[in-house]
Formats: sequence, C-alpha cells, structure tokens
Amino acid sequence: MKILKHTASLLLVLALFISCDDNENDPNPPSATAPETQSVLVGKSVDVTFSVSVDAGYESASISSSNGEASISSEPEAGATSGDIVVNYTGNTAGAGSIELTVTDTDGLTAEATAVINVGEEQKEFVITENITEDTTWEDGKTYVLGGRIIVEPNVTLTIEGGAVVKGEAGSGSNATTLLVARDATLNANGTAQAPIIFTSVADEITPEDIDNGNFGSPNLDETQSGLWGGVIVLGNAPISYSDDDGNDQTEAQIEGIPTSETLALYGGNDPSDSSGSLTYVTIRHGGTNIGQGNEINGLSLGGVGNGTTIENIEVVANQDDGVEWFGGTVNVTNVLVWNNGDDALDTDQDWQGTVDNVVTMSPDGSTMELDGPEGSSATVSGNAHTIQNVSSYVETNGSELIDVDANTNVNVSNVVFFGLATDDNGNADNMFSSDYADYASNSNGYAVTSIDAVLPSGTALADYFPQSLVDDGEVEEVADAQSGTGADTSVFDWTWASQAGALSNVGL
Repeated sequence: MKILKHTASLLLVLALFISCDDNENDPNPPSATAPETQSVLVGKSVDVTFSVSVDAGYESASISSSNGEASISSEPEAGATSGDIVVNYTGNTAGAGSIELTVTDTDGLTAEATAVINVGEEQKEFVITENITEDTTWEDGKTYVLGGRIIVEPNVTLTIEGGAVVKGEAGSGSNATTLLVARDATLNANGTAQAPIIFTSVADEITPEDIDNGNFGSPNLDETQSGLWGGVIVLGNAPISYSDDDGNDQTEAQIEGIPTSETLALYGGNDPSDSSGSLTYVTIRHGGTNIGQGNEINGLSLGGVGNGTTIENIEVVANQDDGVEWFGGTVNVTNVLVWNNGDDALDTDQDWQGTVDNVVTMSPDGSTMELDGPEGSSATVSGNAHTIQNVSSYVETNGSELIDVDANTNVNVSNVVFFGLATDDNGNADNMFSSDYADYASNSNGYAVTSIDAVLPSGTALADYFPQSLVDDGEVEEVADAQSGTGADTSVFDWTWASQAGALSNVGL
C-alpha cells in the first residue's frame, strides 16, 4: 500500500515538472505598439508605422479605420519574429481619426494597437507681408494676399501654379501694393487656358474654386472698377536707353510707380538675353493705384526685361493706368488682351527692342498705342526698331490718338484694324491718328506704319481719322467689319474674362 502511495506521488511530481518545462518553452503572445499621435490634412495621406514583436512567427494583420481610408502598404515576411507594419491613411473630414491594427501569429494568438490621427483642414489662404527671400511656390487651389509691396529678391524664384489667385490689399502712395520681381530674380507664373493665374484686388470675391468650375470672371466687381491695388512689375538686366533729369545717359533706372527709396526697383543692364522667368495665361485686374501725381502702376510693367523671358497669353482688365508698358529691354510678348484701361493699352519707352504679336485692345481711355523711342544721346543714333503687329482695337469715344508716335519713335506697326471709331456731337471724327505722324514718317531708318484697316462711322472718310499720306499710299483701307482679315486671331483669347463676359462678341470679334 505504501508502495502505491509513493508511486502516485512520484508520478505527480513528474507531471508537474513536465508541465512547468513546457510553459517555459512556449513562445510569448504577439505585441503591437502604435506610434504617437499623427496629423494629416483633409484629403491628404500619411504613413503610420506600427512596430510588432511576434515570437511564434508573423502570420497576418488586419486594420479598421475611422474618419479616413486606410490600407497596409508594407508588413513583415511570414514567420518573422519582429518588424514594422506601415499603414497608409487618408483623412476624410476635419476632426479625430484612428487606425486599429490586429496582428496574428502562427499559433493564432493576436495583439491589438490603436493609432490616433488628427485630421485638419488644409490652409487655403495666406497673407504675404514679407519679401520672397527663398525659392517659394504658390499653389493651385490657394489664395495669396499681398499685404503691401512684395519683392521677389535677387537669386530667388517664385513659382505660381495655374489656378492660384493672388489678391492685393488696398494701398496708395508709397504703400501701394505690388508684386515686384527684382533684377536677377525669377517669376515662373504659368497658368493654362483651363486654369489661369488671376491677380486681382482683395475686394474681388473670386476664389480658386471658381477657376476649378470654369468661371474666370469676378462674381462681384464690375469690369470697369480700377485702381484698387497696384499691379505686377518685372525687372531685368537687358539694355535700356534712359536719360536722367539732368540729361545724362544712364544704364539703369528706377521703375515707374515705386518710390525711389526702394533700391530693388532698379532695372536695366547689358544682357539682351537675360531671363526673368515666364508668365503664361495670367490675368491682371482692377489695379493701377497711384503713388503720386503722374506716377502710376501699370497692369504689367516690364523694365529692362530680356528676351530670355517668356511672356504670352496675358489679359489686363480695368487698370487705372496703362495695360502693358515696356521700359527698354528686349522681351517678346505674344497674345495680349487689354480691356477697359484708364490710359494707353500699350505703351513703349526707352528703346524697347522686342515684338508684341497678336493683341486685342478694347475701350482704352487713352491711346491704343503710345510709342516712344530711345532717350538721351542714343535718341539720334540709328538703331533697331520694336515691332507691333496683328492688332484688333475697339476704340469707342475717347478723343485720344489712335497711335501716338513722335520724331523719336523707333517702331514698325503692321496689320491693325481699328473699329468703334466715333464722331463728336458735330459729326466730326473724335479719334485721330498721331498729330506727330509726319515727324515720325520722316525718319531715315525705315520705321513705318503699314496695313491698317478701319471700320468707319457713316458719313466719314479715312482722311478724317488718318494722315492723308497713309491714305494716299494705300496703307490704310476701309473695311466692313472688324474681322476683315487684318488684326488679331481672337480665338486664342477664349480663356479670358473678356471672352467669358461676352465683351469680344459684343464688339464683333
């Protein structure tokens, strides 16, 4: 009997020993550790990394998420005893979100961990109050408010994506709001016909969402409201012909519209091929505020800009001063529309030696073109001309000269149609060609105005508006309408506010 008792005790001890030995050799259950709280913007994605320990070997993982979409982008290999599981998470709406991870080992044991995600609204509007001093991108879908005169400083590139809206705060005098691209700086503002870049006033309620929806016109401002902010100024190192107040020739000058205290507002140099970047599919609206008597800001001012710069598909609407003005330089410009500006549509100065091709001007208060040549001692030196060609100009009643030239103007103008010509209350022509045309035409360099068409009011003749010599030479002819063949190809302006508002079709273009 005692033998049986001892045998049972021995078997019990042996069983306990074997049981303890098995527990010591069993692998630990898996564990998973979530990272600290992560942040992501609505509609944007973030990678969230969990660390896992799996003594029995990794088998699988599953996830669920709240306020966002999640998927596993990487995980340990089967049988691995440790590693990372990376989950890609995209936020849905502003607020709290989470990812719940479940890890399973080869024994079927599981572990769970939860990562917390803060989903925030993406910032859509930025107020710019300091100069641009490092390479910067203004993005599609966002609005940038200029809080004053903002300068892209030398050796810095500002990139503006198509679909961005840039708005200028109200300001006048020395506080006039502008975007100024200094010499040796670069502006790459490249929109598209479907997503132009819009420069306008803070009073304009247009948004990037309007652009996305194909609505490029202001929802609240009239197309004639002007002077609400400054404008866009691009400066370069190309040659200019400038004479100071004492009559001394200078190789650089201070750009019009900016106080002389601003040292980064100088332009001019000796590099005809200089590049200031590129501007394409850009519309500039409601600008032209004054900083002083006779010192205004144009819609687009180009000072000493070289022909390494690309400028094409530009619209200027309701600028209080000129639409586009060149101050020397060599840059070429293609496809320009100027609508409802307060002075001249196109203005050239200081021996600009480029070409502007394919232009529509509508309802300028000044001349369609005010064209000047070199200054100082170079004014008497034979030189290259600038060229203006393929222009459709709707004039309306303003009493200004159609093309304003003088004895010093070095320009060749060709293929222009004038329409909307008017008469005064007495039936006399109210829009005259330049009173100084004879002085211009006597130049010995071959500069000339050629191939001009005009749609005349009833009861008037070509000689009522144009110099008799142009009429006699056959360089100006009467046509029935603005689409006679001479003038601009207006189909390239379908993307503009003027086109969307029906202004082109209203005047017969």
